[in-house]
Amino acid sequence: MPLPFAPAARANPPNRFERVHLAEMPELGFAPNPDDPPEDPRTELLVDPSRTIVATNDSPDLGFGASVNPYRGCAHGCSYCYARPTHEYLGYSAGLDFQTKILVKPRAAELLRKQLMSPAWKPQVVALSGVTDPYQPAERRLRITRGCLEVLAEFKNPVGIVTKGFLVTRDIDVLAELARADAASVMLSITTLDAELQRKMEPLASPPSKRLAAIEALARAGVPVGVMAAPVIPGLTDHELPAILQAAADAGASSAGMVVLRLPHGVKELFSDWLAEYFPERREKVLNRLRSLHGGALYDSRFTHRQRGAGEFAAQIEALFQLGLRKARLASRGPTLSIAAFRRPGAADQLSLFAQG
Repeated sequence: MPLPFAPAARANPPNRFERVHLAEMPELGFAPNPDDPPEDPRTELLVDPSRTIVATNDSPDLGFGASVNPYRGCAHGCSYCYARPTHEYLGYSAGLDFQTKILVKPRAAELLRKQLMSPAWKPQVVALSGVTDPYQPAERRLRITRGCLEVLAEFKNPVGIVTKGFLVTRDIDVLAELARADAASVMLSITTLDAELQRKMEPLASPPSKRLAAIEALARAGVPVGVMAAPVIPGLTDHELPAILQAAADAGASSAGMVVLRLPHGVKELFSDWLAEYFPERREKVLNRLRSLHGGALYDSRFTHRQRGAGEFAAQIEALFQLGLRKARLASRGPTLSIAAFRRPGAADQLSLFAQG
């Protein structure tokens, strides 16, 4: 409907006092993959103006000290996601905002190259990504994760990836190049093999069958690949542990890990509400079993404990996991990645010039 007046301003430029603004992202010619879940039409992509890209941590139970997060927030919309509270630091909600207001870092590859070129950079494994999934729906169009992988391959800097996205198979060429230098490994996160449960719990993530297909494709290409049974949800998915591990092994996985459900801060209420909506008859059973892992609380953030819990039921889950490992003949950890091939582009050419002089 036409306006009854002529507006004085016809454009809406970004507020000069705001650091975050809506991103104008080109489609880049990538058609949706019919095998992928649809994107949420409510999703907004927001430019993240970060000036550095590598985050570091000294947490003893994470297994990596450096990570790159191309995205903040995650459109997969997993009901249990422990990363949801990170959106609150940005002034957003851990609920719907986390899965519809996605901050993207279009300069990620440029910033990563700058950091790896610095003499201060000590070659080490970089995790893609430590917080949210690097292969969430927007990556098909934006290729930010792809750009970061290309930089890591250029430097032969090792990378470890954990993802729920079949889209990781798009980057097999780069991952295989890194794998030939013992500098890449991938873990596919599988929470359940029940496709109906998965759709309710992880609505816009790749279905279990596609994650197993990704394991098969990566293994066939020579990329070390494993399965992360995570999160294990007591009273809902824990009984699936052996089947998940066997299915992953049959697809070509060589290792497996496990993390029990974590419910920090407001995720407790969000997941409790999700249970009430979809599994009201199991809600109290699941919550009570979680409390049994954490001394009566729904969550305990202590390092190491937060990944497994403690007590009789935690021991049962661990025993089931170990039994599944043995039957599926999977290693309990992935390969040790190497920094031996790391090089800064141009360094060899400069050395040869000095030698000639």
